[in-house]
Amino acid sequence: MSVALTFHGAAQNVTGSRYLLETDGGKVLVDCGLYQERKLRERNWDPFPVRPDTLDAVVLTHAHLDHCGLLPKLVREGFTGSVYCTAATADIARIVLLDAAHLQEEDAAFKKRRHAREGRKGRHPEVPLYTTEDAEAALPLLAAVPYDKATRLAPGIEATFHEVGHILGAAAITMELEDGGRSRKLLFSGDVGRWDVPILRDPIAVKNADYVVVESTYGNRLHKPSEQIPDRLADVITRTAREGGNVVVPSFAVERTQELLYHLNELLHEDRIPHLRVFVDSPMAIRVTEVFKRHEELFDEEARALLAEGRHPCDFPGLTMARTSDESKSINQIKGTAIIIAGSGMCTGGRIKHHLAHNIARAESTVLFVGYQASGTLGRIILEGAPEIRIHGETHPVKANVAKINGFSAHADRDELLRWLAGLGTAPRHVFVTHGEPESAKSFAKSVAETHGWQTSVPSFGDRAVLD
Repeated sequence: MSVALTFHGAAQNVTGSRYLLETDGGKVLVDCGLYQERKLRERNWDPFPVRPDTLDAVVLTHAHLDHCGLLPKLVREGFTGSVYCTAATADIARIVLLDAAHLQEEDAAFKKRRHAREGRKGRHPEVPLYTTEDAEAALPLLAAVPYDKATRLAPGIEATFHEVGHILGAAAITMELEDGGRSRKLLFSGDVGRWDVPILRDPIAVKNADYVVVESTYGNRLHKPSEQIPDRLADVITRTAREGGNVVVPSFAVERTQELLYHLNELLHEDRIPHLRVFVDSPMAIRVTEVFKRHEELFDEEARALLAEGRHPCDFPGLTMARTSDESKSINQIKGTAIIIAGSGMCTGGRIKHHLAHNIARAESTVLFVGYQASGTLGRIILEGAPEIRIHGETHPVKANVAKINGFSAHADRDELLRWLAGLGTAPRHVFVTHGEPESAKSFAKSVAETHGWQTSVPSFGDRAVLD
């Protein structure tokens, strides 16, 4: 049996997850993600390295854009098969892809107007990468499958999804390959979540695999204990309220916003922070929160206990969901302190840019980061201490307080990744370390080798491994 695995994304970088699995029986793409690092975004425009109409199936580990965001382009260029994922992932992906298409259409139109006004052209075409129509064409291909039940993708190729925390519906995926009595089992970690975090159940160990593709986003770091989050959050909010500014939180619409609401709910319930107005200014985050309410079967014991008390973990008095653009604009007219949660989480687009433009030059306000900021993104630029930033063609001095709470991360850190890998009952033949910046990926590969004695490598973009 001939088996090859090619790394077409998330190889010594964090976004653009895309792995092509080829066997004698067929071709399967594991994830179809969007590149978000500024220096790598041009890859989103490149033709796919394999003809989309030759793929038998796509499987999605979860619904973050860096794992599903190129699906509309894949479908537009000829893919007609099924996109297998969990039910919650399918629900969230429908929201995420339509939102991404809308934002790209808006950004393309804005750039076209701005470039015409400035008499210049940008590096990229003034057209969206894909349109709402393209996204809508991809949605019927989403095929929901349950956890822990094998699904046939092509002759001799079966996929099984396993709970892995991270976000609602996320999964690690084992691919079982059979041909003439010979077998291989490949394990794709997707993004591994953390233990003992709000709302979701803990990651589940996968018992065995011949080959493993594992993420390493935080492969060279350790998170602060998650129990410190409420204290740190209360401190930032209380200090900013005392100074009369706003707390502006760039937040991912999926999972991070809901976890943040959970902590705010608890802090308000315990009177540990001022009872301020809280705005979720992200139509996508609002719709995702509604998906959470439809999939309470995935909640952990603590979240279920809140439900039993009549309290939803993602709702509380004083919370306003800003659905329309007029509601969004009105937030910046409010006097006094407010907590404004808006997307995108890395400040690469969306309504957060407008709130940054209104608050980044205010010394009394705070920009609070609660998630990973990829290299080259506006969020990373602010976090690294840039004295000024450019938003919508205008330059703004950075005078606001800039804070970060690391414990919010939905990604396992080095020791948690090692803990998840330790669930393998036997040593895999090889571990491929992906989905991390070079330093992180190489450091984690070394940790795996030293801890378990397993063979490891860190693939580069375009590397092809023959799994004999």
